[in-house]
Amino acid sequence: MAGINGRPTKLTQDFINKADEYMDCWEELGEVIPSIAGLSVYTRVSRDSIHSWAAGEWPSDASESTRESFSDIVTALGATQELKLMNGGLGGAMNPTIAKLLLHKHGHSEKVQQDNVSSDGSMGLDNLNITVTKP
Repeated sequence: MAGINGRPTKLTQDFINKADEYMDCWEELGEVIPSIAGLSVYTRVSRDSIHSWAAGEWPSDASESTRESFSDIVTALGATQELKLMNGGLGGAMNPTIAKLLLHKHGHSEKVQQDNVSSDGSMGLDNLNITVTKP
């Protein structure tokens, strides 16, 4: 069975086993958080391939069970990464600026909302009057 370019896919049960292994040992490898880059190095599969698969661009010869297993691994990797970043940033074990930057990829953001209304209500949109004059 050949992939899109005629080469056999690397998204096989062997890859899934190796990826599962990575999820169990990333800390022992000295990594602060699990990552796609770490998974790539550990499994010897390019980051581009892993990102493509994570985006749903599946090789034609990858089985449905392999696809599901891969999706589960990537979901667990993201959740573990998010948890480690939150705990590390809040607990002081990680640089909070870097943790904040990385958490942005997980949907976290710093938001500031400003309402332009005065305390007495005189600056609200209800009191907005526009007068058009000719020069």
